[in-house]
Amino acid sequence: MLDLERQLQEIVKRDNVLKNEPMSKHTSLKIGGIADYFIKVKSVDELKNILELTNRNKIKTTIVGNGTNLLVKDAGIRGVVIKLELNEFKIKKTANEILITVGSGMTLAALAAIALKEEISGLEFLAGIPGTIGGAIRMNAGAYGSEMKDIVVKTRYMTYDGKIKTLDLDEHEFMYRNSIFSKLNVFIIDTTIRVKKGNKEEIESKMNEYSMSRKKSQPLEYPNAGSTFKRKEGIITAKLIDECGLKGFNVGDAEVSTKHAGFIVNKGKATAKDFLELVEYIKKEIKNKTGLDIELEILVIGEDK
Repeated sequence: MLDLERQLQEIVKRDNVLKNEPMSKHTSLKIGGIADYFIKVKSVDELKNILELTNRNKIKTTIVGNGTNLLVKDAGIRGVVIKLELNEFKIKKTANEILITVGSGMTLAALAAIALKEEISGLEFLAGIPGTIGGAIRMNAGAYGSEMKDIVVKTRYMTYDGKIKTLDLDEHEFMYRNSIFSKLNVFIIDTTIRVKKGNKEEIESKMNEYSMSRKKSQPLEYPNAGSTFKRKEGIITAKLIDECGLKGFNVGDAEVSTKHAGFIVNKGKATAKDFLELVEYIKKEIKNKTGLDIELEILVIGEDK
């Protein structure tokens, strides 16, 4: 389409329209081919206007968050990639509860920091988890016995035709590392969560404890996308991978972490092809040796060729 770049720049600031942008710059794995257009969206109106433009011209549109649970294939992404940077924050306190409405683009680290400052308890488990609120809702992020489903009240989202809708808690269909948003092709705008007043010292102590635990047990020194595979009921997948002797196994610069077998890390110049070949090898080995099928936890997007 002629003048797409100019039309996008009429909707968002010029600096927020990136043409032929390497997705490796926007994923924690540091892997990914070129996106035709990468757009940073700062408001609901910008989102609606971009969708009107892409729909009118039948341009493929892809949504991404902070790229922390994402693998982009080497051939990249055609059309327009939208990164929602909706960071609005509202807090409502009553005698019995605290309700926080937070934009989908806010990072979990930023939300945890606000909670600490405001002496709000219930978000400690988010400390150290990479990613944004939108991604956390989509994947029902969790750690240390808590998940997003434990605190969510409702979520607003926009459909591709620009309509804004709301889901209550039971409509999210939360399950282990999954929700209805894995099936709905929509844009999460914000979510409202229910938390409570806490003691600042206790909150900080728990956050520090969780952060230190992550640093000690996870390979944060290398680019990664978090846990590569989902846990199965009663089975720790990382333990299976370790017991099958796959720690340190590599394809190119994609390697099963020697620190935590549940992570595949990028040792330098890994490609998506390396990563996916390693994933398939691990799945095949686990199936052959244990009879079990394991599933990816990370999201894979992009073109094969």
